[in-house]
Amino acid sequence: MSYSPSIYKFVEGSDAPVPLDMEVVRSVLTPYDVGDPDRTATEDGGLQYWVRAADGSEAEIFVDRASILVERPHSGPGVFAIVAELAARLAAVIFDPSQGTFFCGPEAHAHLPADMRQEAVLIDMTGEAVADALIGPPLS
Repeated sequence: MSYSPSIYKFVEGSDAPVPLDMEVVRSVLTPYDVGDPDRTATEDGGLQYWVRAADGSEAEIFVDRASILVERPHSGPGVFAIVAELAARLAAVIFDPSQGTFFCGPEAHAHLPADMRQEAVLIDMTGEAVADALIGPPLS
């Protein structure tokens, strides 16, 4: 896949994303990181991970102060479960640029700006729900 969903956190209806809790980011992503641990922190203070779930699905993840970019997630429930856990623990939203849609759980939804709140799609923050929202349900 060549799309790159992003994760953002909003608070109290603010129009701008707020800084992310980097300790939460590290605690979620570090157990799945298969990249070079010496290259996790970037010179500008960001983080980068190559995560691999137990089912073999993978993604490159780049983190800066107020956003997370999930680059080239491979289809598989595992990597989407990692993305879902990250969004849930941060109380953040997942933005799909291919659809122009924000996906979020109820906690994050309550903090979105009013115009975004009307357009955001509420989903369960599970790997299956995130995969269905971003790439569609599996064909049977």
